[in-house]
Amino acid sequence: MKILVIEDEKELAKSIVEFIGKENYTIDIANKFSVADEKISFYEYDCALVDLMLPDGTGLDLVKQLKKIQPKCGIIIITAKNTLDDKLTGLDLGADDYLTKPFHLAELNARIKSVIRRRNFDGNNEIVFNEIVVDTEKHEVKVNENIVELTRREFDILLFFLSNKDRVLTKESIVEHVWGDDANAFDNFDFVYTHIKNLRKKIVEQGGNDYITAIYGVGYKLSLK
Repeated sequence: MKILVIEDEKELAKSIVEFIGKENYTIDIANKFSVADEKISFYEYDCALVDLMLPDGTGLDLVKQLKKIQPKCGIIIITAKNTLDDKLTGLDLGADDYLTKPFHLAELNARIKSVIRRRNFDGNNEIVFNEIVVDTEKHEVKVNENIVELTRREFDILLFFLSNKDRVLTKESIVEHVWGDDANAFDNFDFVYTHIKNLRKKIVEQGGNDYITAIYGVGYKLSLK
């Protein structure tokens, strides 16, 4: 799962990243409107935490942007402003939730999980795709009731495929989603082949079907063949 934290208070942003990072999310940070706007334009997110008061713009415009180009992204507004108008405006624009500062990080984490479940998996912790069962809370994958030992990257890639069934995913989109800002450090994305090869092999070894198809020159697709 990939999270975008839009927050100009550096210490708060750091605390949020450290706390929710325990969930093994891929996390990007934007401390300015312009940085957030750029990331939203280039990367896809499962959930965005949006501060309304930014030094070079308003978070409400970012909510509009997210709803326009990333309708599947869950949105949680976080702000010190505690007026009813601000809350209603954000929710009317399409935000999923609203937290007023100061808030408990554990509550924020719980709300992130809830939004992601509602947006991607119909509110369920458990995702069932034929013989493959993924528990997003336990970070556990079973095939035919047998636990499959996946690396963090393999688990994240599988979740990305499951939330994008029947869609062709390019190597670039997979790396950007799973590796986040670290994607810029790679000269090419050929290593994705190895991660996907290992993921497919582990599923098949437990008697599962290979639902991932390589689309030559484009990327990969997970679907019922």
